[in-house]
Amino acid sequence: MKAGKALGVMNFFRRKSPWVYLLSQGTCNGCELECFAAFAPRFDPERMGARLVASPRQADLVLLTGCGTKKASEKARRVFSQVPEPKTVVQVGACAINGGVFKCPGPRLGGPSQVKVEGCPPDPTEILTAIKKAMEEMTCSER
Repeated sequence: MKAGKALGVMNFFRRKSPWVYLLSQGTCNGCELECFAAFAPRFDPERMGARLVASPRQADLVLLTGCGTKKASEKARRVFSQVPEPKTVVQVGACAINGGVFKCPGPRLGGPSQVKVEGCPPDPTEILTAIKKAMEEMTCSER
């Protein structure tokens, strides 16, 4: 019973305050600029509990941008393997979803729940809405 209650508390805090890691895979930097704009004081996602982190080992959620070149995809898989379970991926921009204007195959990282943000580049409010949606889907599995 105590383990179940602790798991419930952990789920509550994980859903309420995700730490976000931005993973770029060879883009024009339009989506990265919009992601950073989304975390700027104008939109202030820290009031929702979301914050950017510098290490994938601290992240609960990964913002994935870019079309995924061969070299960048290898790095992305290695970085994605460092994100602790449960992993949640938010694909940001047309390049991350279907290759966009570069017509590359797009990254295939997988993950339990993928949220997609359409646009080239997407609006910061759409990025924050996707983070909120991903927060609602996040759960913690028993270890």
